[in-house]
Amino acid sequence: MIQNFKLFFVAFLLGFVWCVDAAAEVRLKDIINIEGVRGNDLVGYGLVVGLDGTGDGMRNSPYTEEALSSLLERLGINVQGEDFRPRNVAAVVVTGTLPAFARAGSQIDITVSAIGDAKNLLGGTLIMTPLHAGDGQVYAVAQGPVLASGFSAEGEGASVTFGAPTSGSIPQGARIEREIDFDFGSMETLQLALRSPDFTTATRVETAINNAFGGKPIATLKDPGTIELAMANTGLSPVHMIGRIENLSITPEQKARIVIDQKSGTVVLGADVKISKFAVTQGNLTITVRETPFVSQPNPFSRQGETIVLPDTTITVDQNPERRIAEVDENVSLSDLIEGLNALGVGPRELIDILKSVKAAGALHAELVLM
Repeated sequence: MIQNFKLFFVAFLLGFVWCVDAAAEVRLKDIINIEGVRGNDLVGYGLVVGLDGTGDGMRNSPYTEEALSSLLERLGINVQGEDFRPRNVAAVVVTGTLPAFARAGSQIDITVSAIGDAKNLLGGTLIMTPLHAGDGQVYAVAQGPVLASGFSAEGEGASVTFGAPTSGSIPQGARIEREIDFDFGSMETLQLALRSPDFTTATRVETAINNAFGGKPIATLKDPGTIELAMANTGLSPVHMIGRIENLSITPEQKARIVIDQKSGTVVLGADVKISKFAVTQGNLTITVRETPFVSQPNPFSRQGETIVLPDTTITVDQNPERRIAEVDENVSLSDLIEGLNALGVGPRELIDILKSVKAAGALHAELVLM
């Protein structure tokens, strides 16, 4: 990101160019991560009950029946040997994130996703489910009513589904039972990791931190993505140190980049993109192949003939005699480039092909990112 940075969001599907002015400076807390300060993924297997006949089919999901039988046995109910095949229970995987510095008793949001052939989780309730981290230990327990998005409806001859009713969430649905041992206050050095490593940005971060302490060598640049802080030179604890520097503002650098979403036809171009002189020529060529088979019948009262189907293929080639040619001068602005391509009637799919070709020709000086 540079001074007077402008981001041109090209939405050709809507037929306009949107120009966004972005702030030149950002806070350190928005571009760095701190060593050891991160979340931990949690996962668990559980059951959602109370569904309106939209749960797992027990014949297709035997693990659901087994888990339900085990649950009832722990509650003192023996269902072994019984013809027990309810349709209001679904097996689910529960996921969540244990935040940094989370304490026992606090609550976190979780996501619930069906793994069997359940049709939706609307109206269901998650039964007590332990959540494990990567070390196999239980760090939280989840339970509560599932908020499923979307809906599903069906009749005898048709059905419709909107969204993903087989997945839902439970806000504050898991309670933390175990804390992660991490003594942040005793760290003698801190490592700051840039989310987008860059030599220029890292140097600016180092300079900004040292200037905040009167020029003392507090921060040391280790590599394009790491800045080390020496706590002994500050007289502050790590907590106070981060609180003092995280709101410092700098101007980060960005690579020249063009992001293309091929599914929606959206193209985002940064203002640092440079273009050398090139020419574009494009012609409309349409080839239509039409099959019209016809039936050949034998003559009346013929005993030798038989009915056969014969192909009839028609190929039409339609080429627009007016070929569209555009020449782009060196150092052209992005707005001029977009206006020129729009004048040619270039659509989003054609724009993507043109940008790929210009990049291959060496005239587009930017990183091309395809999504």
